[in-house]
Amino acid sequence: MYDVAIIGCGVVGAATAYALSRYDMKVVVLEAENDVAEGATKANSAILHAGFDPEPNTSMARLNVDGIALAKQICDRLDVPYKICGSLVLALSPEELPHLQHLYDNGIANGVPDIHLLSAEETLQREPNLSKTVQGALWAPSAGIISPWEYALAMIEVAVRNGVELRRSCPVSNIRKKDGVFSVSIPSDTVEAKYVINAAGVYSDKIHNMICKPSFHIIPTRGEYYVLDKNEGELVHSTIFQCPSKVGKGVLVSPTVDGNLIVGPNAEEVGPEDRGCTAAGLSFIAETARRSVPGFSLGDSIRNFAGVRANVDTGDFIIGEAPDVENFIDLAGIKSPGLSSSAAIALEVIKIFQKKRVLPEKKKDYKDGRKKIHFKQLSAEEKAKLVHEHPEYGRVICRCETVTEGEILNAIHSDVPARTIDGVKRRCNAGMGRCQGGFCGPRVLEILCRELHIDPLQVLQDRDGSYVLESETKQGGKHHV
Repeated sequence: MYDVAIIGCGVVGAATAYALSRYDMKVVVLEAENDVAEGATKANSAILHAGFDPEPNTSMARLNVDGIALAKQICDRLDVPYKICGSLVLALSPEELPHLQHLYDNGIANGVPDIHLLSAEETLQREPNLSKTVQGALWAPSAGIISPWEYALAMIEVAVRNGVELRRSCPVSNIRKKDGVFSVSIPSDTVEAKYVINAAGVYSDKIHNMICKPSFHIIPTRGEYYVLDKNEGELVHSTIFQCPSKVGKGVLVSPTVDGNLIVGPNAEEVGPEDRGCTAAGLSFIAETARRSVPGFSLGDSIRNFAGVRANVDTGDFIIGEAPDVENFIDLAGIKSPGLSSSAAIALEVIKIFQKKRVLPEKKKDYKDGRKKIHFKQLSAEEKAKLVHEHPEYGRVICRCETVTEGEILNAIHSDVPARTIDGVKRRCNAGMGRCQGGFCGPRVLEILCRELHIDPLQVLQDRDGSYVLESETKQGGKHHV
């Protein structure tokens, strides 16, 4: 029997596993998808929000500011790409200026460091490519950008290295409790645990309702995006927001940690699996974004994607033990700023266990830290030495991002190994560049087949069922697919 079963391995589940892995506990993480970070964690704005949006005295306000400080420490420790670039909220009409003051007051109340209001002239000096109609802005220098999926991957990798068990492709179908022990049903097995932590994202209300009385409702909300080529990545140097509305923080324009430009999202209530982009949604995003940054070129768009975030009818994060089921802990309704808050949310779980006096001693042999090889970031001397010792680093597979076979092998044989083409991409960036895998995709497929001893027809692009190849194109002769 496990001490703790965590349901869901997005960034919140991963952060919770990472926090609990320091203690002498038996922990299992149950992820419904075939890889971690497959939900909102891989499809969002990739922003570390400064913390001025949430209303004061809410869980979102408190955990956003704490979480971003923790995120910076964790990223440094686990070699996760991030950059503190600051953010600007623009007032694009005189009528929006009072809203900037409201956000500024929120930021002061929430403890956001060094925020201040800028005049129109000061705003344009900082970002010359903004619309000349800008009336003023709120500047928050503590905001940043991050690789969200690598943040989650890094935390769950270290957790697994320290004894946490990760089970992928394990959707939970039922939860029961008898004599103080939870029985969690997954395909072909039942997991028993003393505590259950619900971090199931857009399905967190469904998981909650399996054993608790309904008390909240998740409203899946789709956000669509453009990703522009790196030649657009210098158009702005900080994250550019417009004044938020009741449906979200609005359409942003921001650099990414990989040097691209991201534009989006919209906000549309949909089903939890409705991740498709629409012409209407993308048109709205382009038109709205040009109000703040008129000059970006959609001709340089290299990818569109959509993510579904877990908005909730309570308006705030739901964090705590369910009132009607002892030892069942909800981490639900984790909408934006959930990515920024995730590390602080995990510490809330630690506090719950401390309050219940059930937290054991920390492990004495804990192995923290993580270091990755990024070949293109090495000096010429370091590259030569690495290739001499490990020739697989001398074979560049992804030309757009200069990713070598050695880095792909590391992804396939890591603590949480990649099993799909997109799994490799999320771990080492192969396929993230201008051609979006058009050149390196088939070569990654070949490496997956070789290393995993599987047939090419078994290789998935990403989620279950996303087979890359349909059948052999030549029958009766050599094996051609």
